Amino acid sequence: MIEVLQAGLCDLVMDLGRPGRAALGVPAGGAADRAALAAANRLVGNDPSAAGLEIILSGPRLRFPSGGVVALTGARFDAVRSSGVPVAWNETLVLAAGEALTVGRVGTGCRCWMALRGGLASPLVMGSRSTFLPAGFGGHRGRPLQAGDRQRCGAPAAEVKLGRAMPPASEAEEGLRVVAGPQIGQFDDRGLARFFGTDYRVQPASDRRGLRLAGARIGHRRVELPSQGVLPGAVQVPPDGQPIILGWDGPVTGGYPVIAGVIAADLPKLAQLKPGDAVRFVTVEIEMARALAAAPLEIRELG
Repeated sequence: MIEVLQAGLCDLVMDLGRPGRAALGVPAGGAADRAALAAANRLVGNDPSAAGLEIILSGPRLRFPSGGVVALTGARFDAVRSSGVPVAWNETLVLAAGEALTVGRVGTGCRCWMALRGGLASPLVMGSRSTFLPAGFGGHRGRPLQAGDRQRCGAPAAEVKLGRAMPPASEAEEGLRVVAGPQIGQFDDRGLARFFGTDYRVQPASDRRGLRLAGARIGHRRVELPSQGVLPGAVQVPPDGQPIILGWDGPVTGGYPVIAGVIAADLPKLAQLKPGDAVRFVTVEIEMARALAAAPLEIRELG
């Protein structure tokens, strides 16, 4: 069990989501970086799909009345134990009964993931424990954690072996790699040159539904289209010409032209973008996008 002594900016219970519900208008959702959550779960002996916490920009202070085994992956936050000792990232951490863990502010990036041995035992909704904020269901009462909340953990599924996660090398300097979208023909050479040749900035109105960008205006021949299915990573261009990258809790259909789609290998990069960050798009061929499918994190035992 965990007790929330102090809530972070937005601490959400997340697992790998609820795919297959788009016909009901429900996106797959789940952790913004599935590989990072799965790696944290492996470090504490959980199934990769167990529910943990997704922590954004500034984290919570949690108490473990009976102790616990946890792991943190993703962007590095200032995190300390009750004793004031800093917490290591991408490693298994054993906490004593009554000990508290404080996750402060992020350094570089936006999100981290915390796995707890046994996984968080929030109720299943449509086969997932993930929080879906737009509709207010899943997770802990359909909302971020608040001070005073208590969350139970499930039964441990496997023996814990102390380990360290070795995340893949970051390629953030390459920008966000995209493939051509289904309506790329609606954009003229000038619009495409602006999209691929200039930097955009993430706006404060961004959230898990989508990242709103500001920069050079992109014009197109048709403002709206009949509704079409869309996925996380789709880059829509609304009438104001400012791109929106659809997020994990974004709509399952949309009527704005889609100029490009962020490749699967780069979707974890979206999870680490915060307001003010620069975004540049780089085009790749579909064959390369398929070849760059996200590689699993390597786990090795500590010597």
